[in-house]
Amino acid sequence: MTEPLPSGPPSAHGRPRSSPVVFTADFASTTQWVAGRSWAYPGGGPVNPRDDKLDYLVADAAYSRSGVFRARRRQDGRWNTGLLTTEGSEEGFTVRPGDVLEARVRLPREIGAWPAIWTWRDGDQEIDVFEYHPDNPDLLEFTNHVRGTNRYHHDDVVGPGAWIDLRTVFGARSVEWWLNGTRVFADGRGVGRGWHAYLIVNLSVCAGRYHPPPEPRTTEMSYEVSKLVVRRPTTAGAATAEEDATPS
Repeated sequence: MTEPLPSGPPSAHGRPRSSPVVFTADFASTTQWVAGRSWAYPGGGPVNPRDDKLDYLVADAAYSRSGVFRARRRQDGRWNTGLLTTEGSEEGFTVRPGDVLEARVRLPREIGAWPAIWTWRDGDQEIDVFEYHPDNPDLLEFTNHVRGTNRYHHDDVVGPGAWIDLRTVFGARSVEWWLNGTRVFADGRGVGRGWHAYLIVNLSVCAGRYHPPPEPRTTEMSYEVSKLVVRRPTTAGAATAEEDATPS
């Protein structure tokens, strides 16, 4: 399902004025992030074939802790892959309604790569900040699984190896996605006032059901997240953000 961009003026650059940073990703931090395990995978991992993934999650720091998320082919046909989540970490950070996530990302080049930044809690609560597949080179996927909306967004700034700036506003009444400073989708559905969820950053590998698997000669792939912060509006700012995020 693809929703049209609502009419009316965009919000104030997707970021209210009084929005202090409440989370700055330090991927090397073992108090912020848990590596190689996620309850978004059956039993916490390490595999998830039902989601068309060849992933075999590993906690090895070389796969995620530098902010470069890697995947390497295994002899058994699966791929060792990097994943970090705030779920189960000492800090246990969760994103909440009104929060604004900003990230700078270098997209992968290899067919079969499946990078994503997303949220998860208790088997649901998933908002995809972005997903990307190099076989659709100019396409980003933005999805609100909580309220059943999505946008497939084609853009000339998107391509294998490209650096892009992402911003997602998790509005209670409308989730907004921004690309390189331009709002490209506001879903008019939102996450609701009681929503909260953990962050996941990872690189998956496609098994071939929906997107092509890696080419036989490919043995390694990667993408990079050089920045990830979450801003949280103050009480006054949150009210403003909520009004701005509501389509007219």
